[in-house]
Amino acid sequence: MAAKIRVLYNSACPVCNAGITAQKRKSTVCAVVWEDVHLDNDRAKVMNLDLEFVRERLHLVDADGKLRVGYEALIAIWENSPDEQWKARVSKTPGLRWCLNKAYNGFARCLYLCNRALKHW
Repeated sequence: MAAKIRVLYNSACPVCNAGITAQKRKSTVCAVVWEDVHLDNDRAKVMNLDLEFVRERLHLVDADGKLRVGYEALIAIWENSPDEQWKARVSKTPGLRWCLNKAYNGFARCLYLCNRALKHW
């Protein structure tokens, strides 16, 4: 497992934390470094990312160093999880990918605003 991916997420969001906790239990084809920006705000700064945007949407740096955000980050995680590669393939269907990206972004924004209103950070 020479290649690795870095995932930045926000554990202060109960929904995000539950998803990442479940994902951590799954096997991967490469090493995954899970970086919680709630526990270490500087993780976002080190990568020149806006902390609030990382709190709102999942961020991932793939093995090639490419930044993937939101639903595209989910696809990258699924691509590296043997039991979930089918999700990545289905998600890449033209049209469907666009719709799923829009749905993810809308849901993530609402979730972010709710978490801020509830003062989770």
